[in-house]
Amino acid sequence: MWDEFRQFIKRGNVMDLAVAISVGTAFTSLIKSLVADIIMPPVGLLLGYVDFSNLFAVLKEGLDPGPYVTLEAANAAGAVTLRYGLFINTLVSLLIISLAVFFIIKALNRLMRESRPSPTAAPTTGACPYCQMTISLKATRCPYCTSEVEGAQQAS
Repeated sequence: MWDEFRQFIKRGNVMDLAVAISVGTAFTSLIKSLVADIIMPPVGLLLGYVDFSNLFAVLKEGLDPGPYVTLEAANAAGAVTLRYGLFINTLVSLLIISLAVFFIIKALNRLMRESRPSPTAAPTTGACPYCQMTISLKATRCPYCTSEVEGAQQAS
């Protein structure tokens, strides 16, 4: 069983997947910081000094009756809260990550398209079956030997 596991780990796909997960995790934490620390504060400022991470609705009061000024105060009192502000932050993070992945995939597709050889056009000329000169495939008579041809043979 150990040898089978070692063979599984040695496969290139598993290593690629491990690298992708590591990079994805780091990228996600970077985007979360971008949203929470860079994007949402100015958006909150534009909307009247709103801190999105502190937006919540109390579903059930805790041991200490409300109103609760902050989410931390509500949590400390044991209140059951609906944290829609954190959801908004997470939604913005998802949109930014999706946009970044879209642009990365778009760039990779462009690189893959450029690296592929372009398809070759269908040949338009071939060899006369009698004199072997190059003539149009649509020709009915060879311009060199004047033989009637039903179509030149494509050069292979």
